[in-house]
Amino acid sequence: MWFRVRNDRVFLVLLVALLGVAWLSLWVWGQSPYGRYLNHNALTEVTSEDVAVLVLFVAGWSIMAFAMMLPTSLPLVTLFNTMVRDRSDHLMLMTLLLTGYLGVWVGFGILIHVGDLAIHEVARKTIWLARNYWVIGVSTLMIAGIYQFTPLKYHCLNKCRSPFSFVAGHWTGKNHWRQAFRLGVDHGIFCMGCCWSLMLLMFAVGAGNIGWMLLLGAIMSIEKNMPWGRRISRPLGAALVTWAAAIAIGIGFYPL
Repeated sequence: MWFRVRNDRVFLVLLVALLGVAWLSLWVWGQSPYGRYLNHNALTEVTSEDVAVLVLFVAGWSIMAFAMMLPTSLPLVTLFNTMVRDRSDHLMLMTLLLTGYLGVWVGFGILIHVGDLAIHEVARKTIWLARNYWVIGVSTLMIAGIYQFTPLKYHCLNKCRSPFSFVAGHWTGKNHWRQAFRLGVDHGIFCMGCCWSLMLLMFAVGAGNIGWMLLLGAIMSIEKNMPWGRRISRPLGAALVTWAAAIAIGIGFYPL
């Protein structure tokens, strides 16, 4: 029993240390000459031949996703660690779980970066959108707010809030390496279904904005893990929709 308790503590210490390294790396990156690549506005520098810049965006997003999203899934990660800690391939199983989970968010980051690049291209070629660029930011807020009221949001949120049921439904111990990776991927998909719209806000304000990272990360952690977390989803959605409407109305009265 003493060995198991110690093993769990070592796992938690390592996980917290890894998260600390991710947050520190993101802060250091933000202070470096490459910090601008954490802001989606720098996508205007990307051309079809400049793949290196897009790689920097994806790398920055990946660190941000790791720092923000992994803490929201700690109950599932620690539960799975407890279940497999006595296995000889324990470290490999945990690595596969985390790789599958974070791989989903990296894939999501690539998709939205490509999508944002396309939006910038359309904006450059559309006179009205170029003159009313604020519409993109307001639309992002509005979409994020409306999504908080959808059945899909709550279906995914319920999956994320039930780590024991989720693991029990995805882990039989057979083909264990494959199942560990698939467990991470499946949980990542439901986590993305729950949080993608809020992460889109993070993308809009810039991955290097530590204040927004802490705020949105805390909100998503509360939604997924606190007993009363489910209750904040609709008020949050209403606040985002109101914020978007206020910006639109304000610009209507005081056009740029």
